[in-house]
Amino acid sequence: MTPGSGPVVTCLGILVADVVGRPVDELPPPGALRLVERMGLFPGGCAGNTASALARLGFASSVIGAVGDDVFGRLLVESLRREGVNTAAIRVMADQTTSSTMVLVASSGERTFLHLIGANGALTAADVDLSLAGPSDHLHVAGAGLMPALDGAALADVCAGARRLGMTVSVDTAWSPYGRWSGMLAALEHTDFFLPSLEEGRRITGEDDPEGIAAAAMDHGAGVVVVKMGERGCYVRAHAGRPGVYLPAVAAPFVDGTGAGDAFCAGFIAGLRLNWDVVKAARLATATGAIAVTALGAISAIRSLDDAVRVMQRGSAWPAGDDPA
Repeated sequence: MTPGSGPVVTCLGILVADVVGRPVDELPPPGALRLVERMGLFPGGCAGNTASALARLGFASSVIGAVGDDVFGRLLVESLRREGVNTAAIRVMADQTTSSTMVLVASSGERTFLHLIGANGALTAADVDLSLAGPSDHLHVAGAGLMPALDGAALADVCAGARRLGMTVSVDTAWSPYGRWSGMLAALEHTDFFLPSLEEGRRITGEDDPEGIAAAAMDHGAGVVVVKMGERGCYVRAHAGRPGVYLPAVAAPFVDGTGAGDAFCAGFIAGLRLNWDVVKAARLATATGAIAVTALGAISAIRSLDDAVRVMQRGSAWPAGDDPA
């Protein structure tokens, strides 16, 4: 498939306005002020990040999600439109505020979050209108665990409905503040590609290592399982009856890990759109994830598919601002 051609990838999930500051190694005492070197307001949220990254990689994408009727909501929708993402299926909820996060990035790149659920918490299965998202053949659920009204049976019904329409389905998880980890298991029966982080996979399945997580997810019906492990790379298991493979991370100058998992998912889906096998697609995913950490903000450093492929081939991401050629 040629980049930019073919059906749309529809990303269903959370939309968040991120206020990112760096470095924040400790908070000032109450009533005091401490300076940071950099601060920015970035469009974020798993669905928006993944859809925008896909658009930068040259693939048509759309978003289904919810925002409030406020400044942050308008910022998010407009930023997605500028990236070329179809926003027709985003609901504007007058009685909700747009979700937002304060992201405190330490000198090491480690992040701490203060999060407002906002409109993401009110998104229900009734708000999911796949017909508005364009002619799509793939549904990517981005941020499962942070949408309390779209959990358990509700999420399973949405995934099953997408499959009845002939769509393939991928599910990426997020850290759940509600502790309802087992609710994500219901959707796995209707999931072709399951992409949890290592810690989220542990919470969802009760297993400790990537092999156990993949096996448990497949026992619940998932097809391919890709466990994201950050600087340790990823684990890919494509068949229940065969062992999986570990892929190393791509070396990168670490600035900010915000959105790296979303960029990873975008790279993986891009590989699938190119008709690559899942291991090669996961190699591209490690490259896009590495590129994402080289600049402040979720997708600021992602440029094009050609750049991502070059990074994948040489095994290292360029420093932010440098010429990748």
